[in-house]
Amino acid sequence: MANSNNFILLISFLSFSFLSISTSGETEQKGPFVGVNIGTDVENMPATSDIVSFLQLQKITHVRLYDANPDILKSLSGTKIRVIISVPNNQLLAIGSSNTTAASWIQRNVVAYYPQTLITGISVGDEVLTTVYSSAPLLLPAMESLYNALVSSNLHQQIKVSTPHAASIILDPFPPSQAFFNQTLVDVLLPILQFLSKTESPLMMNLYPYYVFMQNKGVVPLDNALFKPVTPNKEMVDPNTLLHYTNVLDAMIDSAYFSMKNLNVTDVVVLVTETGWPSKGDSKEPYATKDNADTYNSNLIKHVFDHSGTPLHPEATSSVFIYELFNEDLRSPPVSEANWGLFYGNTTAVYLLHVSGIGTFLANDTTNQTYCIAMDGFDSKTLQAALDWACGPGRANCSEIQPGESCYKPNNVKNHASYAFDSYYQKEGKSPGSCDFKGVAMITTTDPSHGSCEFPGSKNVSNKTKEVVNSTESSSAGEKLRFRTMNTVNNILHIFLTCLSALLLVLL
Repeated sequence: MANSNNFILLISFLSFSFLSISTSGETEQKGPFVGVNIGTDVENMPATSDIVSFLQLQKITHVRLYDANPDILKSLSGTKIRVIISVPNNQLLAIGSSNTTAASWIQRNVVAYYPQTLITGISVGDEVLTTVYSSAPLLLPAMESLYNALVSSNLHQQIKVSTPHAASIILDPFPPSQAFFNQTLVDVLLPILQFLSKTESPLMMNLYPYYVFMQNKGVVPLDNALFKPVTPNKEMVDPNTLLHYTNVLDAMIDSAYFSMKNLNVTDVVVLVTETGWPSKGDSKEPYATKDNADTYNSNLIKHVFDHSGTPLHPEATSSVFIYELFNEDLRSPPVSEANWGLFYGNTTAVYLLHVSGIGTFLANDTTNQTYCIAMDGFDSKTLQAALDWACGPGRANCSEIQPGESCYKPNNVKNHASYAFDSYYQKEGKSPGSCDFKGVAMITTTDPSHGSCEFPGSKNVSNKTKEVVNSTESSSAGEKLRFRTMNTVNNILHIFLTCLSALLLVLL
């Protein structure tokens, strides 16, 4: 009987612990974000006030500008949209050579707008070390002068100063553990990293898996570049650390961390200031398609909001800025240069992102057409165990895969598991983690329905679409994410307590 009482006490303690976790997280608002870059080489560029209204409509909360456009900064006032402003390369000489010029720049472009406009960072130059190396000696002095001017205005804690780098400053990026910074840049780069460490500022990196894939076709699988779910045998493994990489971007981020570690810098986080995928290219760029751009950016957004970090730093998920908001149709060839945008200049979507389930970020995703299916490459026994759980403890509606019903055929474990997985996934409101089943399931935007068999996600599309549209008007992304997180925790609690209760009955 004493043992029974101990189990009851344990259950009560665990119940309290889980409830504490779910309630304490309600007010937590920190976390990684997804922002967008706003380039201006756009014919018929919308008016700045229209751009800001559009950002609010799309629930975009972070933007990065390539200058300090006064009209946009003024229009952002009072919107709660956070913005990183930039010092163009052609201004480095003046700012890096004169503290007075730097102080004047801060007064004109920061103090004049802050805090009504939420400026959070200054990116000094753009890929200076690889594009205009002659200006490299001016880079750190410019950053220090701007930082000192922020200190004088008591804004150095709120606004961080850094400089974006091209991925090419890192040599031997894979495996990540062997990566290192180009030795010819270290004399300039190390003092910059020490400055970032001292000021608690991020290392800004422009990271494009698209270019990694294009330069290494046949070596880097397209699925890994696009964040597509891959089976364990297709994961990229670092032979030195045995860390498994399912996507190229994580490997690129970790290569930056290893490169910093080689210079004894271990307390600077990586901020991805540019990443994306072009939606159109010429004959030499056959992988620049709308489908691939949709897949990359949709999966990127989900990956960030999943808070999964990288294999080296699972505790630290890098925030990212997608390149870019609008197609810059005035850019010079190749064709892809003008086709990185999520939207055309008239604000219509180039393609509909599939980011349902992570809140209201990017309201152009109104299709909500995502499904959960079994992945290829797993044996029937493993799939059967997941299928049994979905139809049993998971309480998925599996009636349609019974003999004689519309989804019974083809009569195989993978087909039945896919239906059961999607049933559970839809029942759970597509909440984070509800399409996993110990790694044998994946989310897809392709409707798996066939013949007379209609999958649960397909049945619910019209109703769910209305819900998503309404949610963009009534709830913030953070609120929906926290709500889903609480639901997930409560589901885990329910399953955990059910199992403990069953064990208790056996022991009694």
